[in-house]
Amino acid sequence: MNATSDFSTAEIEAGRRLFSGDWNFLSAAGSIQSLPPSGAIEVAFAGRSNVGKSSLINAVTGRRALARTSNTPGRTQELIFFGGADRLVLVDLPGYGYAAAGKQKVAAWTRLIRDYLHRRAGLARVYVLIDARHGIKSADQTIFETLGHAAVSYQIVLTKSDQAAPGELAARRSAVQEAIRRQPAAFPEVLATSSRSGDGIPALRAAIARLLRERQA
Repeated sequence: MNATSDFSTAEIEAGRRLFSGDWNFLSAAGSIQSLPPSGAIEVAFAGRSNVGKSSLINAVTGRRALARTSNTPGRTQELIFFGGADRLVLVDLPGYGYAAAGKQKVAAWTRLIRDYLHRRAGLARVYVLIDARHGIKSADQTIFETLGHAAVSYQIVLTKSDQAAPGELAARRSAVQEAIRRQPAAFPEVLATSSRSGDGIPALRAAIARLLRERQA
């Protein structure tokens, strides 16, 4: 299934324009007290450690090193804010489900993410990243529940889709859509992307541009 077909040519172009300008690091927050002032529309990216959040942010913005990438799970330990055009802010959330991290550190990350989700009025949507090769894990179910309790809209984005066989990817996408079908906060469509090949990136940009347009209407 070609996700780009879900969007018109005009929407794909709007997504391209949205991310064609300058994008910059704004701030990092390790506690709810250190969050930057709210006001802009925010879109956050969540996912298990090493699922490819930073790589996806770099691909969407067309910047190779806007978000720091690492092969070491648990590298992102703060909420990282990036600013661009049209008063849109992207937020890189700390990865969850990293078993080797200490219990106190995991508890602190979990509390920070939960507080951010509950208190951030400008948060329009969370894109929850799932590795296309592995599908939904128990840690993902936990974040689904957290988002549902916070009444925050979220959409699933499969990452590393180029590393899954076409038949496997289609089956994984269908399985994920079925798994979230009864989740009231979940957007029903699942996007498949690859930061390495660029597959699905125009559709994700278009989805964010559409969301921004709806929030600004």
